[in-house]
Amino acid sequence: MLTKPLLAVLLSATTLIFATIAHAQSNAAVDEIAGYLDFSEYGGGVIFAEQIPREEYKNITIIDARDPVQFAQGHIPGAINIEWRQVLNERDLIPKDKMVLIYCNTGSLSAQGGLALRVAGWDNVRILQGGFEEWQKKGGFDASTRASAPAKR
Repeated sequence: MLTKPLLAVLLSATTLIFATIAHAQSNAAVDEIAGYLDFSEYGGGVIFAEQIPREEYKNITIIDARDPVQFAQGHIPGAINIEWRQVLNERDLIPKDKMVLIYCNTGSLSAQGGLALRVAGWDNVRILQGGFEEWQKKGGFDASTRASAPAKR
């Protein structure tokens, strides 16, 4: 039978072991992110709607990183809905051999999901600057064409 002092020692030791493991895992995650940031090019994970020609969308896996309610209210046609917090849990759905475009409403939450994927080895992920709202304002699939059109006088 365990005595109270022995039980307290065992609980303290178990807590210390778990804390050490959690700290080591935390340090490993920090080291991974630091390594990624050391070699990431400036703006390498961000893309503007104007940079994507209409015909390229058919070659891109598009991830809407918003919640299902927002997705149901409107999204880029052809997008799949994977909430930003779930991208690593759903990584088997995300290809590594073609461009992946991730977006949310304004770009802030998808940036977090995109960073997680890029740190996890998805070098092909691009975060849509300005998100769905800016994509719509710039003309959606026609943003590239609009941006390259001659200025009206």
